[in-house]
Amino acid sequence: MNRKIMTAFVMWLRRKHPGTIIRMRDFMMYYIQHVFGIVPMSASLSARVFRKDGTVEDLGTISTHAVTDAFVAYLTDSLQGTEANWINFKYHDSGTGTNVEAAADTALQTPCGEARDIGTQIEGATANIYKSIATNTYAGAFAITEHGLFNAAAVGTLMDRSVFTAITIEADDKIEFTYQLTCTSGG
Repeated sequence: MNRKIMTAFVMWLRRKHPGTIIRMRDFMMYYIQHVFGIVPMSASLSARVFRKDGTVEDLGTISTHAVTDAFVAYLTDSLQGTEANWINFKYHDSGTGTNVEAAADTALQTPCGEARDIGTQIEGATANIYKSIATNTYAGAFAITEHGLFNAAAVGTLMDRSVFTAITIEADDKIEFTYQLTCTSGG
């Protein structure tokens, strides 16, 4: 199936049947782990929109995916002692790019130009989940369609890039992004 058609199908599923993608992902993760013995890392991104008029829209999970090749290389280098600043993977950025996310991504396709926001880093619901929460405030109107988590306020290593259905915002609107990385042990 052509990549563009698959992307359109996934976006349609996310809009019309929000839980389907997550259930499909969970099934595939279980299958990969138990059939092939591969222990995966998986990620999810959720969002809440705070409108300047005071209303709040909880969008729930807007994307599920895996980490980038650059992050895996960073992990490998860290285990070899050449990288060490794990605490720096807390810089949230967003943009208007619509290219399908890929493991080879190293940056957002089209950053919106706002400063990266520093996320609060906490443990998720269980000890194997890394969680970073940041609220991006926008100075202008955008159709936000991508999010990235980096280890620096500018440039840096991209841990993960998510693409999702457009979130239309106006000046002074805010989006709270919650990024979660689940590392599964065993296998």
